Amino acid sequence: MGKPASPSNGGDHASEKDDAPGAIIDGGISLDRDSQLQRGLKSRHIQFLALGGAIGTGLFVGSGAILATVGPAPLWMAYMSMMGVVWVVMNNIAEMTVYLPMKGITLPYFTDRYVDSSMSFAAGWNYWYAYAILVAAEATAGAILLDYWESPVPTWVWITIILAVVLILNIIAVEIFGEAEFWFASIKLITIMGLIIMALVIMLGGAPTRERTGFKFWENPGAFKEYKGTGSWGRFLAYWTAFVRAGFSFITSPELIGLAAGETVAPRRNLPKAARRFLVRLAIFYGVSSLLIGCIVPYDDPQLLSGTSDASASPWVIGIARAGINSFDHVINAAILTSAWSAGNAFLYSGSRVLYSMAANGQAPRIFARTSRRGVPYPAVLATWGLGCLAYLNVSTSGAQVFLWFMNISTISGYIAWIIVMITYLRFRSALKVQGLLDTLPFKTRGQPYATWFVLFVVSILTITNGFQTFGPFNYKDFLAAYITIPAILILYLGHKIVHRTPWLRPAAEIDVITGKKEMDDLCEADEERVPKNWLQKVWFWIA
Repeated sequence: MGKPASPSNGGDHASEKDDAPGAIIDGGISLDRDSQLQRGLKSRHIQFLALGGAIGTGLFVGSGAILATVGPAPLWMAYMSMMGVVWVVMNNIAEMTVYLPMKGITLPYFTDRYVDSSMSFAAGWNYWYAYAILVAAEATAGAILLDYWESPVPTWVWITIILAVVLILNIIAVEIFGEAEFWFASIKLITIMGLIIMALVIMLGGAPTRERTGFKFWENPGAFKEYKGTGSWGRFLAYWTAFVRAGFSFITSPELIGLAAGETVAPRRNLPKAARRFLVRLAIFYGVSSLLIGCIVPYDDPQLLSGTSDASASPWVIGIARAGINSFDHVINAAILTSAWSAGNAFLYSGSRVLYSMAANGQAPRIFARTSRRGVPYPAVLATWGLGCLAYLNVSTSGAQVFLWFMNISTISGYIAWIIVMITYLRFRSALKVQGLLDTLPFKTRGQPYATWFVLFVVSILTITNGFQTFGPFNYKDFLAAYITIPAILILYLGHKIVHRTPWLRPAAEIDVITGKKEMDDLCEADEERVPKNWLQKVWFWIA
C-alpha cells in the first residue's frame, strides 16, 4: 500500500514534520509529539465517554423491548452475562492501547499491525458503519421519547434538532466535545441513580398508590415469557434472545476508551483507571437497573416497546406513571432524552475518528484525513453524521420498528467487531510471548488468554444466532437487518485479500511489537505521577 499521506494541523496539506524521517510508522501513525490530534481529554472525560456510550437508550429504551419479549428474569440474566463479555473485551483493548497509546490510534490499526491489513480494512469499515448506525439509532430513540408528550411538531423536526446538536458538538473542538460529553453523561448517571432509588421506593410501597409491588410482577404475569417454544426450551430461548439483544446496550462501548487513547492526557495512568472502573459502574447501573425494571413494569404492559407497538416511553417512565407519581414521569423522560444526545455524541466522535484513521492509512479516501486548525477531522465527522441521517426513516415507518432494525444492525456489527478485537489481542499476546516481551506489558489483566478464548467462542455463537427468531415465521426485513452485515464484512475482507494478496496469517515471530514502544515509554515517563497530599486531593484525583 505505499506510504500513506498524513494530514496536518492546518487542514488540507501534509505538515513538514510529518515527512521527517521516522516521524511516520506503518499505518500512518505519527510518533512525533506534535501530530494532528490533540491530547485534550482527561481521565474524567474518557471515563464518562465510555459510560456515555454504554448507558444510553439501550438501557433506557431498548430494555423495554427485551422485557416485553421475554420477561424480567431473562432481561436481568442477559445483562449480567453480557457484562462478563464486555469485561474481557475491555481488558483486551486496555492492554493493547496502554502498551502503545499513540496519537491517531484506532483498533483497526492494531489489527493491521498484529493480524493483517485485510482484516483491518474490513474491521475499520465495520466500525465506521456501526457507529454511524448507532447515531441514527440514538436519534430515533430521541424521537420516540419526544412522542411521549404528543407534540404537534413533526418527527422529522425532532430528528433534525437531535442530529444538529451532536454535529455542532463534534465539529468545534475535542476539548468542547469532551466537556459536553462529561456533562451529558453526568446528567445520565444522576438520572439512573435517582431511578434506582425511586424504583426501590415503589417496590416498598412508598409511591402514591401505596402498593407494595416487590417482585409481584415476577409472579404475575411471571418471571419468564416463553419464547419460540414451551417449557425449559422456551425459557432457554427467552434467555438467549435477551442475551443476543442485550449486546445493543454495550456494543462498541469498550472501544470508546481505546479510540480516545491518542487524545488522552497521561494515557498509561488514565486508561487503566478508566478500564477498571468501567465494569464496576456497569455492574451497578446495569445489574441493578435491569433487575428493578422488571419489578415496576409487567412484561405485558402495552406501552412497552415492540415491533408491533407505537411505544413512546421508556420502561422507567411507564413504571413511574403506573405508580401514580404525577408529573415526575415528564422530568425523567426529559432526562432520558439527554442520554440519546449523549450516546449519539459519543458515537459520532468515535465513528469520525475511525474514518479519519483509515484515511491516514490509505484505506479510505484521503479527504477524510483532513483536519481543521483545532485538530477536528471535519470531513470524517460530516460523513459519519450523514449516514446517521438514516434516522429519517422514522418519517415513513413506525419509530419502534425502525429502532428495532437499528438495534439488530448495530448489534451484529458490534459482535463482529468484538470477534476481531479478540483475534487481534490473541495475536498481540502471542507475539509478545514468542519474542520474550510478555513481561513488558505495562498493564495486565487476569485470566488471559483463557478468558479471551472462551468469550471469543460465546460471541461467535451470538453472532451466528443473532437473527434466529426471524426464521419462524420468516421475515425478510428482520432477517436482512440481523445478517446483512456478515456477508458485507466477508466481501470487504476477501476482496481486499484478493486484490492486495495479503498473507492469511502473519507468524507471531514476525509481528512488530517494538516500533513506537520506546517513544511511548519516553512520553509516558514525562507524565508526573500525582501524589495526593490530603483526603480532598484523593477524592479529586479519583474523579479526574
